[in-house]
Amino acid sequence: MKMAGFHLSYSSYDTFLIGQELGRELLNGDVVLLSGNLGSGKTTFTKGIAKALGVSKEIISPTFNILREYEGTDSLLIHIDMYRIESEDELENTGIDEIFDCNSIIVIEWNKKNTCKHKRLIYVSFEINNDFSRRIWIDYE
Repeated sequence: MKMAGFHLSYSSYDTFLIGQELGRELLNGDVVLLSGNLGSGKTTFTKGIAKALGVSKEIISPTFNILREYEGTDSLLIHIDMYRIESEDELENTGIDEIFDCNSIIVIEWNKKNTCKHKRLIYVSFEINNDFSRRIWIDYE
């Protein structure tokens, strides 16, 4: 994958564009796992992925809903935020296992699930630098 490796973002727009570029490479069944501190750019990055997939609705952080679905041109984007999930039992009670059977693209912030059915896992980590730029590392399993 051409997006694998280190990327530097100097603005929210850069982060959006890097997400959009990755979004162009995604296939149905892919799971993207985002990690990084609060405010590091995870939702902005997801907005870029959504744009590449042809999602027309505004992407909103699913922190309080845990999960949001968006119709794209050829894919369903499922955006999950596990920040508020505190135990494996709580995670199971959300019914989240059912979505991993879908033929969709799944983006997870604050992943707390150890296994899932997928074609490919993509790990994206965000680090805020002292000058407030972001280092974004993309790796594939």
